[in-house]
Amino acid sequence: MDVPANTFKRAIHAGRQQIGLWSSLASHLSVEILAGSGFDWLLIDTEHSPNELPMVVNQLHAMMEHPQTQPIVRPPVNDAVILKRYLDAGVQSFLIPMVDTPAQAAAAVAATRYPPDGIRGFASASRASRFGRVSDYYARAHEEICVLVQIESKLGLDNLDTIAAVPGVDGVFIGPGDLSAALGHLGGQGDEAIVALIEEMIARIGKAGNRAGILTGDAALARRYIAAGCVFTAVGSDTGILARGSEALARAFRA
Repeated sequence: MDVPANTFKRAIHAGRQQIGLWSSLASHLSVEILAGSGFDWLLIDTEHSPNELPMVVNQLHAMMEHPQTQPIVRPPVNDAVILKRYLDAGVQSFLIPMVDTPAQAAAAVAATRYPPDGIRGFASASRASRFGRVSDYYARAHEEICVLVQIESKLGLDNLDTIAAVPGVDGVFIGPGDLSAALGHLGGQGDEAIVALIEEMIARIGKAGNRAGILTGDAALARRYIAAGCVFTAVGSDTGILARGSEALARAFRA
């Protein structure tokens, strides 16, 4: 048995656009539906969602029938112990929230690597190694692990270039909600000043030799960011689809 291939990591390193969707409903059933919808990746959120590790494992199970859609998990915090538990559960791609400095980015990378390259704890028969059935898992695990760091503060913005240059950081995700709030545009992710700034950030990330990502439910903005060089782009969320779709259906019949 081999280490599962991380097709998302390989695609973004090759510069191939990866279109994704946010999953916040904390349900293995909704994840199973979404995983079969044709997206390249699905973000399983535990930061702003009532989602816990056993539930995430069920959601990973639900995605196994659809290997063309890769799961990315956002932990609640950049913490080595939390990351260790998700790693042992089989998570291969992470979106680390609130990364403000290159040291924090390097710490996230170290948490995903075994010694001497990092501090990941050894587990002899975890789900990650297919319960000990992948004989060379410990030597090769890092090859298929993808670390994405999220920039969503003024300090993170100031340190963007050095964060993007940290070895082992596979992608830099721009968090437009918190970033716009930190810059005095609370709820104004679509304000032209913020949009122009994000386009500049995408260019800076690319210039640093890294890959940019973002989430926006605005189709026009998504296409604008892709045109600016964004490589992994989330274009909506399960909660948004359910809320707006159900509202539209109700309005259609009440009319």
